[in-house]
This record gives sequence, structure tokens and C-alpha cells, in this order.
Amino acid sequence: MVCALALDNITFNRDGRNILDQVNLRVESEQRWLIVGANGSGKTSLVRIAALYEHPTVGVVSVLGETLGTTDVRTLRQRIGYVSASFASELRPALSARDVVMTAKNAALETWWHDYDESDREQAQKCLDQMNVGGLSDRHFGTLSSGEQQRVLLARSLMNEPGIVLLDEPSARLDLAGREQLVMVLQNLACDVSSPPLVLVTHHVDEIPRGMTHVLFLKNGSVMTAGSMEESFNAANLSECFEMKLELVRRADQRFSAWATQA
Repeated sequence: MVCALALDNITFNRDGRNILDQVNLRVESEQRWLIVGANGSGKTSLVRIAALYEHPTVGVVSVLGETLGTTDVRTLRQRIGYVSASFASELRPALSARDVVMTAKNAALETWWHDYDESDREQAQKCLDQMNVGGLSDRHFGTLSSGEQQRVLLARSLMNEPGIVLLDEPSARLDLAGREQLVMVLQNLACDVSSPPLVLVTHHVDEIPRGMTHVLFLKNGSVMTAGSMEESFNAANLSECFEMKLELVRRADQRFSAWATQA
């Protein structure tokens, strides 16, 4: 079985500073990985390298059996579902939600760049339905709430039935209602055994959906520790990662809460 994502000894240097330093990560087909770290720890750089939007200074990146530097990146990107909080600003507000999703077929931002047929429109609608925003398909993207936009972008990430989905803090800038709606659809995605492997970047414990299987703690650009959620996601590792004494509980709904305690 082909490994969905392998990052081997990744170092990423910018302006003379290592943003990432000798990072290793291997995501298998049935796994759902959580990447946790404080602001500035290198989380976004890590997921952008995995999504093939950045090149490491040192190391080997392999995605879906293809190795960066020996393959057509533009073609391989079409097999990767990628969502970031900032991507919404790159889209024309007058595009319909359906067109935002459909243009992912060719990793495009506009419908006029390529030809689409009815099967493409049907697939886009199916993805919107899966994210509980099917009723918004004809709405202009710019008229949607931030939470609705993020769920449309999640639908876009599924348009090509990707081999892996990478989510970079998708709940950033959402209000409480939007965040909870997003977490629910992420939970459905993570718990569905037919879904592709998933990598979710966050630094908010209460936004972690059920169904995540593994966690990597990133601290100052290096892997602090990594392993299964059962073994590695605990108060001690969370406290070390954020350099603060934290308590961690798993609630009755199987989601997490954390708070600072007195030294």
C-alpha cells in the first residue's frame, strides 16, 4: 500500500532561519493526523510543503507515491485536497459556491479557464451536500458567512476524490457557531472510514474533532513528539509544547478542553 504522505528529514530555511528543522512525518492511508503547535512553530510551512506549495531546503517529500522533484507538481496537486483559512480571499466573490467547488477539478480559480460538463456540476453538488451546504450552491461565494465559505472550501477539497486532505487551521476567523458547524463536518469526515487520510493543523484544543488517530507536536520548527492520540495527546505534552502548565480533559462528547493551571 502506497504511503499517502512522507516527509523525510525536512528542513525549511527562510531568510537565514530554519522555520522547520529535520521534520519527519509519515501518513498512512487509514490515518487522521493532528498537527499541534503554538503560533510561529512552523505548522503552516509544514502543511504548505505537504501540499506542494513550498519546497524544502533539505529533505524528501513524497505524496501519493510521487516524489517532489521527479513529478509534475501541477498534476499531483489535483490529487491533494488542501484548505487554508486564507484561500477564500483568492476567490472572486461573484463565483457561485458550485463553481468554487467545480473549478478544483483543474486546480483553477475561474470557470472560463477550462471546460466543464454536467457530471462535473453533479460532483460539485455532491461535495457541497456532504459538507451540509448543498442549499447554497447558487449563492455568490462573497455573500456567504465565513463559516459557510470554509465548508464550501472543504467541499472543494473533495471535488477530485483526493488521495489525501490537508487542512491548515480551517476554523481561523470563524465565530462560535461557524466553528462548531465546521467541527461537525470535520468530525463526519474523520470518522468516515471511506474518507481519504487527513492532516489537520490547529492550536485550539476545543476545535479537534472526534476521529483523529495520531498527533504531532511541533515546537520551534522541530518535532517535539509524535504518536497515536491515545499515547501522545496528553496534558504533559500539551504543556511542554505551549510552555505553560495546562490541564486537559476529554469530554463526554469525546472532544477536548484545556485550560491553564497555577504553577
